[in-house]
Amino acid sequence: MRYLIALILGFLASTSFAQEWEDQRLFNDGAGGDALRVLSSTDTNLFAPLIEAYVAENPDTAVEYLVTGTADIDGLFREAPERFDVVISSAMDLQLKLANDGFALALDDVAHPEWAEWRNSLFAFTTEPAAIVINTAAFEGLPVPSSRQDLIGLLRDRPDLFAGRVGTYDIRRSGLGYLFATQDSRASETYWRLMEVMGGLDVRLYCCSGDMIDDLTDGTIAVAYNVLGSYAEARVESGERFKILDLSDFETTMMRTALVSKETTQVAEAASFLRAVIAYQSDDASNASPLPTLAQDGDRGAIPLDPATMTFLDSLKRKKFLEEWEDALIQN
Repeated sequence: MRYLIALILGFLASTSFAQEWEDQRLFNDGAGGDALRVLSSTDTNLFAPLIEAYVAENPDTAVEYLVTGTADIDGLFREAPERFDVVISSAMDLQLKLANDGFALALDDVAHPEWAEWRNSLFAFTTEPAAIVINTAAFEGLPVPSSRQDLIGLLRDRPDLFAGRVGTYDIRRSGLGYLFATQDSRASETYWRLMEVMGGLDVRLYCCSGDMIDDLTDGTIAVAYNVLGSYAEARVESGERFKILDLSDFETTMMRTALVSKETTQVAEAASFLRAVIAYQSDDASNASPLPTLAQDGDRGAIPLDPATMTFLDSLKRKKFLEEWEDALIQN
């Protein structure tokens, strides 16, 4: 009877952590030993070249790559940090808080500029803007906006064309979407006026950039607001009929970051993987990754890796911001 109870408890423990991944892939599955578990928000097709380069240089190491949303990453890792070795996310504020709360292993020997790391525990390896992307077919015969104010005017004047055809992040579900929204609001009050106009057009809300870009591709939406620039660039280069707007008012730019779990049992392998990713993303590296490199001077207007970036994670500030966002976007 005691043995049966133990089996039941073991089964319940294993099923309690069941997770539906957006993607799950094992690289170099012929290697012996436990695979390095990498929890990431970056689509596999964009990150795979870096993993393939790493396992080619480290044939005794397998890498299990697990993809989910930025908010899910934070929750999953906080719940069970021992289950993952490396965490990669575009939500800088959530990553900073993980490192600040003691979930990241300090690595003293990573050659990295001071502005691109936090307390030797969190390391940036790309610099990427939030992009506003339009479907060129939908904009045929229309002026291409050169500022958010232009975009506001165009959306307001053509509700027949844009109703139900504007998309942006659902910041209640997306950690990156929340980061972009809070940073936009700090940059200009124009952000809130744009949100009100989009809300009046029955805006479509998305969990992630990939889904937004898919709907932009087939014409479901005509405008995608604040998608990841690297995702949009990759699709433009593949021949999609997109145009990334080059706006004159302001640009919100984030840095994709990585950390090693303080609870990892594979310290050497995890640290080696993180160093390799940083090296592969340097300007002089020759790899096939479509991800942009890290800006070399730190003066590109990127969201900084400092405590101010965590401001809107305060529970009261978050509650207030989400209420204002819902008032603007959800007008039903």
